Amino acid sequence: MQDAAYGTLRHLGSLRACLSQLVRQPLQSMLESLLLVAIYQLQHSRAAPHAVVNNAVGCAPAIGAGAAKGLVNAVLRTFLRDRDQVVERSRATEEGRFSYPVWWIEKVRLQYPTNWAAILEAGNEHPPFTLRVRLNRTTPEACLKMLEQAGLEARQTGPAALTLVHAVPVSELPGFAAGLVSVQDGGAQLAAPLLDARDGQRVLDACAAPGGKATHILELAAVRLVALDRGGPRLQQVRENLTRLGLTAEVVRGDAALPGQWWDGRPFDRILADVPCSASGVVRRHPDVKWLRRPRDIAGFAANQSALLDALWQTLTRGGKLLYVTCSVFREENQEQADRFLSHHRDARRVPVSALPEDGMLLPDHAHDGFFYALFEKD
Repeated sequence: MQDAAYGTLRHLGSLRACLSQLVRQPLQSMLESLLLVAIYQLQHSRAAPHAVVNNAVGCAPAIGAGAAKGLVNAVLRTFLRDRDQVVERSRATEEGRFSYPVWWIEKVRLQYPTNWAAILEAGNEHPPFTLRVRLNRTTPEACLKMLEQAGLEARQTGPAALTLVHAVPVSELPGFAAGLVSVQDGGAQLAAPLLDARDGQRVLDACAAPGGKATHILELAAVRLVALDRGGPRLQQVRENLTRLGLTAEVVRGDAALPGQWWDGRPFDRILADVPCSASGVVRRHPDVKWLRRPRDIAGFAANQSALLDALWQTLTRGGKLLYVTCSVFREENQEQADRFLSHHRDARRVPVSALPEDGMLLPDHAHDGFFYALFEKD
């Protein structure tokens, strides 16, 4: 069921372009959704075509479209008969070709004129399933051996990263319950090392939930960590991750943009600001995002990010470092945000990061999601 839902959203533009050729009249929304899911399964899954058609026809009464059983049957059988031509014609529009809203396509093309198509295509792939090895307890080699013994094929893709060929439930991962591995994208695994936290330092993870980066920081250094987030249920995820890994942090509920509500006045040596963003760099994990976002949302995210950075900078000690992170590919949230911050804070300088491109943008590809990193030091 999850594959059908995620896959339909991932390829929604193409599926809509196919369906528009097969049905000329407007459809009731649930009936349209049923046909889109069925066309996705016929085009992208290994399900037997006759089973897909039969199941879709059988589902029509359950969604209040019993009178449309004949229409469902006819549409799907026509698609099967003329599939190659229908799919080819669906690519005539950019939304049909790339399965993104037109405004999103235009923005990525304007900001990345040489590789815009590759960025869009990467966002439609199945995301890699990557583990983070707890290097202070075990080694990538030992974990690879455990995975192999469990019949799970994997390869090492980073200093602490192992990528499985096929995703599996965490309950089937050897070493997960014992805290030897965590699930974390390879691009996200850069955050904790880049923050460069040292033993004994006071560290703030300003938008901590669900806790992947916070626990990674604690695995790398014996720091006094404050894990801050606005949401109660999301903070529970942080607590659960800390418990599974046997790690300790001060978990605080509060708005990072309003330090007066939660800060005790003691400055931090390191701050991780993994801020709320458009999620345009992780859209393959959240394919609904590209259809829910609107162009005006990007400016709203950017304004919130500016407020967060300005507020958090007050809580950083002189000589301390703040790592700004987004999972976005849009420059308004990334390079433009970093430039704005530097222009407003004369006591800030951007620290070069050799592990990343000069602009700090890690674009999504088959190995990792899209992330932006900017490391600032306070003079």
